[in-house]
This record gives sequence, structure tokens and C-alpha cells, in this order.
Amino acid sequence: MNARAESRELPDEEATLAFGAELASRGLANELVWLRGELGAGKTTLVRGFLRALGHQGTVKSPTYTLLEPYAAGNTRVLHFDFYRIADARELAYIGIDELMAEAAVKLVEWPERAAEKLPPPDIDVRLSASGGGRRVDLVDHR
Repeated sequence: MNARAESRELPDEEATLAFGAELASRGLANELVWLRGELGAGKTTLVRGFLRALGHQGTVKSPTYTLLEPYAAGNTRVLHFDFYRIADARELAYIGIDELMAEAAVKLVEWPERAAEKLPPPDIDVRLSASGGGRRVDLVDHR
């Protein structure tokens, strides 16, 4: 299967939320989505837009300290990971990473490069970067 790539400018937070909602509209069910970018790039904002589009009304926080925040959003189970604080990918065995990756859920992973050796390849790879006063998103869909 050929990978499909797309890029666009996200001038503000609203555009990042809207892009997250657009990603949710793709009908993801069990995909692994890597979210890459520096601190403050908008990864958690994108997740917030994704979850709100699925009907989640509550708070969406970065799981920087907990590593994982699970959500039931509409009919979709979403596992939001943040591996920023992972020093060694072997630490993920303690949270049962293999079992979590096998779950029937959309897996949104911030800082996947910190755990790449323990993760399967992504179905969708999203990179956010600073661009002018906003952000640029580059997405590669491997499905």
C-alpha cells in the first residue's frame, strides 16, 4: 500500500483543534497514530480536537506524568500516551505496552521516538512544527 502524505499550515489553536477533528473524521478504530513535535508544538491540542470531535466533553490533559490517559469517546476507545519522560523504552514493560498496543482502540502517542523500539510502526505519522506565528502539520498515512 502506498503512503499518502499531506501538509498544511495551522495558523492558530483553533486550526490545530480543527485538524484534530478532521483526523477523527477519518473513521479510525484501531490505528496507531504517532504525534511528533517539540514541546509546545500542539500535540495535546490536536488530541483535544480529536476527542471533542468524537463527543468527549471532559478535560483533555497531557499524560506526561501518568504516561497514559484512556478515553471512551462516543463508540471509540482512545488511548492517549505521552512518552516524554521515558528514559529507556524497556520501562514500558511496566505499563504492559504490548497488551495496550494490541487493544481495540485508537492509540495516539506523543513522543513515540522515545519508545520506538517497543512500538509497532505507525498507521499515521503526524509531525507538528513551528511555522511563522503558527504551526505546520505534516501527515503521512501508511494505511
